[in-house]
Order: sequence, then C-alpha cells, then structure tokens
Amino acid sequence: MNVKRKLLPTIVVITLAAAVPAVAGPDLSAYRLTEPGVLSVAITGDMPGLVARNGKLVGYDGEILQIAADRLGLTINPVPMEWSGAIAAVQTGRVDLIGGNVAWTEQRAATLSLTDPTGYFQNGITSKAGAGWHSLENLENKNVGSITGFSFLPELRRITGLQLSLYDSSDAAIRDILAGRIDALVGDPPVIDYAIAMNPEWGLTNKPFTDNNPDFPLLTGIGRQYVFGLSQDNKTLADALSGEIRKLWESCEVRVIGKRYGNVNDANYTPSPENFRVGVDRPEGWTPPSCSK
Repeated sequence: MNVKRKLLPTIVVITLAAAVPAVAGPDLSAYRLTEPGVLSVAITGDMPGLVARNGKLVGYDGEILQIAADRLGLTINPVPMEWSGAIAAVQTGRVDLIGGNVAWTEQRAATLSLTDPTGYFQNGITSKAGAGWHSLENLENKNVGSITGFSFLPELRRITGLQLSLYDSSDAAIRDILAGRIDALVGDPPVIDYAIAMNPEWGLTNKPFTDNNPDFPLLTGIGRQYVFGLSQDNKTLADALSGEIRKLWESCEVRVIGKRYGNVNDANYTPSPENFRVGVDRPEGWTPPSCSK
C-alpha cells in the first residue's frame, strides 16, 4: 500500500508532462549550409565591419548578423580568410556567407544571393590632411592604393596616369600611405573612418568623392549598399536574413548599432534616390529600407 502511494505522484507527473506539447524550434531544413544549423561566415578582420570576438560577432555588420542568426536559430562559425578569396569561398561552399562592408554590384548579384542592405555608403579618398583630395582629378598621375577584389578597381585604372597598388588588407595600405609609398588610398569608407578616428595622430582624412560621375558609378556614386552575400542556391536563407535586417531598420536599431562604431553620418542610413536593384535582383515594388528616426 505504501508503495502504491509513493508511485502515484510519479505516474501523475509523467502523464502531465506527456500532455504538454513540445515547442517547435525554427525550421532550418530549407537552408543550404555547410553544417546543419551552423552559419559559416568569412571573417576578413576589418573593424568596424564584421569581426569575431569572444564567441560573438562584433562590428556594425557583425552585430546585425549575430542578431539575425540568433533569431533564425543559427549558430555562427567564423572562418578567418583574406578578402581576395572570400567570394570564391562562398561560391565553392567553403563558407556560407560573406559580409562586412560587401558592396552590392550588378556583377555580384548575377553570381550570389545578396540580402537587403545593412547600410549605405559613398566612396572617398584617403590622403594626408594637407592634401584633402575629393575628386577623380585629384588622383590623376598619383600612386594610389586599394584592396584586391574591390568592385571599383576597373574604374580606378581608367583614371589618367594613375599607378595602382593592391593590398590584401586596409592595415597594409594605411601603413604605406603613412610611409609615403603611396599618395592616396581608396578603400572601405567605414573601415578607413574608424581607423582614422582611433588614430588622429596619423594626420589623415577620408573625403567622399564630390564628382558623382555617371562614367564612374561604382567609384563615385552615392547611396551605394552594403549587403551580405550567400550562394545562389541559398536564396531562402538570404531572404530570411533580409527579413531580419528590415526589422532592424524599422526599429531604427541600425542607428543604435552604428553609433557604437562611429557610423553617425546620415549618409550611412540614406539610400540612393535611384532604386537600382529593381529589375536586377529585386522585383517591382521593392524599396531599400530606411530609418526615419
């Protein structure tokens, strides 16, 4: 009798537990990942873009991606690599995603699934503060540095007399401009701005191009977009990430994140007046996200 009284509560507990429905987790089956449930991310190491630190992604794009991945039930696996090999790594399946100041271009849209923008930008010229260059003409007959694989390199090469030196990282290019081995640098605006802000003793400035020349759209265009890039067969995940990115724009959390990394200029949150993605990789009616607060 005593045994039965002891067993009864246990039986009741088991019965009640079995009656509680299990909470379904996110459905990850539609995503094409190198490892189930894990998002492998190319990390090129430039702040304030996308950097792995203490098991989390930091930087402007890094925080946005970490939030989106968490909401989608994905674990992040950072994979360090040089930018020059990052796109190929996505295309061959070594990693699932590239980010951190990756510019949208029509060429990339033809070979990758690109998300909605995480931010906007305008390219500029980094030079000694005394020069303060800001136009295509300023770069004529100069030794100019940039980064291997950047989309605007063919346009740079068309500038009269320009001698181009390519680098695998912004750090190496900045060292050479400080040493006088190159006259100017055209690199990632957020990366350069962040580095200059952290090192005012360098005496460098980064001034946006004032030309807005239609013959040099990738180099001088305004309101260009930073995106995440995935393989073409991973469009479902790219669309899911776009949905989470839009939520961060709608709440204006992008500005809160950006402020932590010096992205305070309104240009970082203002899309181009030309909706250039419609008819390329976005349907009619699509508009780039913005934050009005």
